[in-house]
Amino acid sequence: MIAFHPPEIEDKPWIDACFRAAGNRGCEYSFATVFLWSRTFQQEVAQMDGYVLERLCGRVGNGYLFPAGSGPLKPVLDALEADAAERGDICRLLCVTPEQLEQLEQVRPGRYTCTPDRDGWDYLYDIQKLAELGGKKLHSKRNHIHRFEERYPDWKVEEITIDNLAECAEMDLEWNRLYRQERENGEETAQSRMDERHAMSKAFAYYEPLGLSGLLLRVEGRVVAFTMGSPISTDTFDVHFEKAYGEIQGAYTMINREFARWVRDRYPEVRYLNREDDMGLEGLRKAKESYYPDCMVEKCSVVCRRD
Repeated sequence: MIAFHPPEIEDKPWIDACFRAAGNRGCEYSFATVFLWSRTFQQEVAQMDGYVLERLCGRVGNGYLFPAGSGPLKPVLDALEADAAERGDICRLLCVTPEQLEQLEQVRPGRYTCTPDRDGWDYLYDIQKLAELGGKKLHSKRNHIHRFEERYPDWKVEEITIDNLAECAEMDLEWNRLYRQERENGEETAQSRMDERHAMSKAFAYYEPLGLSGLLLRVEGRVVAFTMGSPISTDTFDVHFEKAYGEIQGAYTMINREFARWVRDRYPEVRYLNREDDMGLEGLRKAKESYYPDCMVEKCSVVCRRD
């Protein structure tokens, strides 16, 4: 079997190098995502021939992330198929994009069957659009901004640093206390809330080692929203978390716009913000679609046929 192990912060340099070589825009190809959600999805990693291999348990069951790196793909697929056989599993590849599906078909023609995973598609937005909110389609977003600025003229944003990170953690605890009942009575379950809390706590604990960047929004000196993310590829930046108090009208729109502007200034090479998937949650899908994504990272799961 392949010697998989739970991701540790020491794995970041070599995993980052493999992910950069692959150039994927999906949120799965961010070390921060792998590290922060490793317990939820039982993620384990291994290194082989210039590739990072990842074993995990997704919505459809146990499987492997499509190998990320550079070099011949066939030996790596051979190893994953052998590993699955030794474990008594089928070889399932998760979060496979159309481009990766083409690569797979070249190496394993006709061997894998594909099942679409619409709930896992990532939403990508042109960073200039989110930073400026121009055009008729985003008129309502600009109205949210105007009402927020009129009601809270003293608002300001700050980069998240070690000096103010604890305030974000306190706001996150209060946010969960306020909206726990609402979330559990809606689309989200207690388990999904606990999973997010665990990932958030790791983000606070490893904020600097993970290379996370973030912005907080203050009203009357109080933190009312914050967001965090990290680069995925040269032209794509992943937004891992975003929180705002629902009663502060326009807070979500404001932190979204301000973070887009901040990322644009700090990472001028970034073209897209990846705001990740909607998990099939109707409310979340509606919110993400309201910003009119410029493209989607389409994904499917594939299973190796048994001969």
